[in-house]
Amino acid sequence: MRRWLRAVLGRPTSDLDTIPDELWQPNLVQYPFLSEHAAADLPQLRQLTRAFLRQKEFHGVDGLVITDAMAVAIASQACLPILRLGNVAHALRWYDDFVGIVVHPDEVLAHRSEVDDNGVVHDYEERLTGEAMASGPVTLSWHDVWQSGSSAVQGYNVVIHEFIHKIDMRDGVADGCPPLPTRFMGADTVRSARQRWQTQMESEFARFGEQVVMAQRFSGTPTWLDPYGAESIDEFFAVSCEAYFTNRLVFSREFPGLLTLYDAFFNAPIPGD
Repeated sequence: MRRWLRAVLGRPTSDLDTIPDELWQPNLVQYPFLSEHAAADLPQLRQLTRAFLRQKEFHGVDGLVITDAMAVAIASQACLPILRLGNVAHALRWYDDFVGIVVHPDEVLAHRSEVDDNGVVHDYEERLTGEAMASGPVTLSWHDVWQSGSSAVQGYNVVIHEFIHKIDMRDGVADGCPPLPTRFMGADTVRSARQRWQTQMESEFARFGEQVVMAQRFSGTPTWLDPYGAESIDEFFAVSCEAYFTNRLVFSREFPGLLTLYDAFFNAPIPGD
């Protein structure tokens, strides 16, 4: 990494330290969806991004050298989902189960194995643009990160996708439902809050799955949201959150029910987390 990040990591934490304008302003230009939130959010995002950078370690592979600008790009997008989830220290707890962020130049070919109902093992390869491991590192394709500014029109963002998985797995399981506050949307208990969330998510997931089937099998209208979201409810959560944070206008038309749900969650800190 270049001088700024090396230097800031070697200094004691200070509230006066900030990301230099020569790094921050071009980042906002490259990824304009970061600036489409309330103007009052940008100083918080900048502070949160800097604190995130102090806690995480970036590793480039296949000869990829991580520059300050690359690290700021990834960190600022990763911090967008937690921007309003409390103060800096509180918000960053959502990501305290890992340190490493592994960045590949492009897609990764991952080897997979799965056992079918008959006990037969099937080996296959899967192309990945990112991956989030429970209590482990996050892997990203730099090509996809770099394209995040232009791909926002389709609601696509690999960084947000993988870090939403981290938020989802905060309670130990990737099920499309993050830990919720007791009073979430007026619920009396955590259990009832989860039931409300899951009912809404399952309804939206089923509706989206039907749209994908119609588009892929019966030449229906292609979905605006990435059809990968129909793979499972946890992938639907991650894919829909990409769109929620990068293209709110279209997302609000496509998923008004989820807009209300996500606004309630991502705009309120969770006490006692």
